[in-house]
Amino acid sequence: MALTPAARLLARRGTLLGLGAGALSLAGCSGVDPTRYAREKPELDLARYFNGTVDAWGVFQDRSGEVVKRFTVLMNCQWKDNTGILDEDFLYSDGSKEKRIWTVRKLGEGRYSGTAADVVGEATGVASGNALNWRYVLALKVDGRTWEVDFDDWMYQIDDRVMLNRATMSKFGVKLGEVLLSFTRRSA
Repeated sequence: MALTPAARLLARRGTLLGLGAGALSLAGCSGVDPTRYAREKPELDLARYFNGTVDAWGVFQDRSGEVVKRFTVLMNCQWKDNTGILDEDFLYSDGSKEKRIWTVRKLGEGRYSGTAADVVGEATGVASGNALNWRYVLALKVDGRTWEVDFDDWMYQIDDRVMLNRATMSKFGVKLGEVLLSFTRRSA
């Protein structure tokens, strides 16, 4: 049976929508497995690195790559047993300030969980070698509204003092921007 031109158009649109949905679902599942970094040194241990005072410098880039915010972070971190408190004070280039206090739990076998007042639910992290991948939803305040934004956050320990961080922000699978950070541990 031959299809009418309108039926062919609808069938083609349905196929394209199906392909698009399939691509989006595959994109959500894609990414680097943290175990890819298993042999990289120094081995990242959040309890060891984020213990004491850590300074950070960062930028937020929108999806076009334009830097729209610069900031510094002063972190006071302490651990007791397998629980760490990471007390972060942000100072943005426009003079605004923000505070975030993470409670991070070391679960064993390279796994971590974390909570903070503006994290929806619980962050989950997997460390392997010198890398850690955090995934979480952040309640981000923008222009008087709150948006729940997905974070795919990667940390790479460079040496005993320096760590680099790259976090991709998205909503409904659409990339909104990236946060780039450089951490430096103060000498003990």
